[in-house]
Amino acid sequence: MTTFPERLKSLYERGPQRVAVHLQHASREDLPISFHQLMRGSSAYARTYAREGLQPGDVVVLILQHGEDLIYAFWGAILHGAIPSIMPFLTEKLSPERYRADLSALVSVTRPVGVVTYPEFEAEVHSALQAGSSVRKVIATDRLEPQADPDFGSLLGFQREPTDIVLLQHSSGTTGLQKGVALAHQAVFNQLDAYGAALGLNDEDVIVSWLPLYHDMGLIAGFLMPILSGIPLVLSSPFDWVRAPYKLMQSVAKYKGTLSWLPNFAYNFCAQKIRERNLEGVDLSTWRGIINCSEPVRWESHQAFYEKFKAYGLRYEALQASYAMAENVFGVTQSDLTKPPAVEELDREAFMVERVAKAPFDGRPAMKMMSSGRPLPNTRVRVVNEKGVDLPERVIGEVVLQSDCMLTEYYNRPDATEKALVGGWYFTGDYGYLSQGEVFVSGRKKDMIIVGGKNVYPQDLESLTYEVPGVHAGRSVAFGMFDEEQGTEEVVIIAEVDSEDEAERQKVADAIRLHVTKNSAIALRHVKVVGPKWIVKTSSGKTARSANKEKFLKELGEQQGA
Repeated sequence: MTTFPERLKSLYERGPQRVAVHLQHASREDLPISFHQLMRGSSAYARTYAREGLQPGDVVVLILQHGEDLIYAFWGAILHGAIPSIMPFLTEKLSPERYRADLSALVSVTRPVGVVTYPEFEAEVHSALQAGSSVRKVIATDRLEPQADPDFGSLLGFQREPTDIVLLQHSSGTTGLQKGVALAHQAVFNQLDAYGAALGLNDEDVIVSWLPLYHDMGLIAGFLMPILSGIPLVLSSPFDWVRAPYKLMQSVAKYKGTLSWLPNFAYNFCAQKIRERNLEGVDLSTWRGIINCSEPVRWESHQAFYEKFKAYGLRYEALQASYAMAENVFGVTQSDLTKPPAVEELDREAFMVERVAKAPFDGRPAMKMMSSGRPLPNTRVRVVNEKGVDLPERVIGEVVLQSDCMLTEYYNRPDATEKALVGGWYFTGDYGYLSQGEVFVSGRKKDMIIVGGKNVYPQDLESLTYEVPGVHAGRSVAFGMFDEEQGTEEVVIIAEVDSEDEAERQKVADAIRLHVTKNSAIALRHVKVVGPKWIVKTSSGKTARSANKEKFLKELGEQQGA
């Protein structure tokens, strides 16, 4: 059994000049950070935390953008024995009022002792802190102890135990501030050992990532796993990726990258946005795993990605899938990297209405479901009904799991912990089914819409809209709106299109209404077709259904009041 500081020390002593991270910024040369530089920069933060009176076990919130400060502040907290928690930085996409409210809520529940941010952001942090706040120190990045070689004997993180909490992850919301998932050193190492084995992780691997570190996929797969495994990491900013997604491909080619993780929407985004002129000389043949994770995986997205990039050496079997969540550190399942993930063709109506996965017959409409792979060696997965009773294979229910890398607790939230952990099993809130040992995930339980007593799953309806010309994957949202007159919910679908022409938008709306009504158990009435960037996404790039419903109702109220 070991701890993060002990592993870092071992890696440092094994080769101080080995590169831990190639840090990328737009319009700058890539910055290689060796284990020696990592320890120097992180030790400066550790000594700063000690100077400011932070104790081992204290929570420190990091409000920093992609860059050296974020890396050193995180590992500095680890070396000091404090518990780091990374928060998204305020951007133009986030409402300042909502951001402050979320920060205030986070502080009230998590009760951090310190906050690290930039000097110019200190006032913003103070404005969000309530009277009597737990925060004793707001530490600005321009007031650090000088860098020096680490003095391992003075670093308090080496006194921590493997069962102690090492970090907090926050499940994704519109700014990533929902429940703080508390993880112990040993739980993280158990995950990395099991997940690394499933990936066949080896010394020849190079991980390339643009994922944000405030989300579990970025923090674990795209940061902790490579660094703690001594595998080179090429790390860029999510904002740089959005502006220039082709840079991911250029980085894979430059560094001979082997592994990357992408949320499903990113497959479509790359296929649609990247131009051939930005791929000149790019070779993607070293990529052995591009792993689709963090939202239900779609066969169509894999096809679009492969067709776009196969001419640049991309192998079809490199397109893989995983089911993961912060509450299990990260991975629950992983597909076999030696072959493409399993894909099943299912009867659409049986899937949506009867909630069973069976083959189509008599020419009925079909749909494809892609497996997220098999459970990791240390993880058990069941599918249960609303009473917690196990369901047969191919019957859709709630996914529950048990492993040796589950969360210690939702930090300072015994109510949420008790609700989610029942008899040693974690109830995920995700729906899916099992088939021949493989896990197929279909959507979130909390998003379910009930229309006339029928359970309707928004992901199913959104998938139907993507079959309508003009609507791209990831650019529609479905939610329920209660109808007082009918006494039940009605479905609203909002879809983004690139056209500004009102007649063209109406044509798409009519096509969505007809296609969804024809291929589902509901008669769809409410369709709103909008322009690009209307749909609200979470901090991890998922569609935020409640936020979109709120936005829709606000606009509706404004129109009715006009």
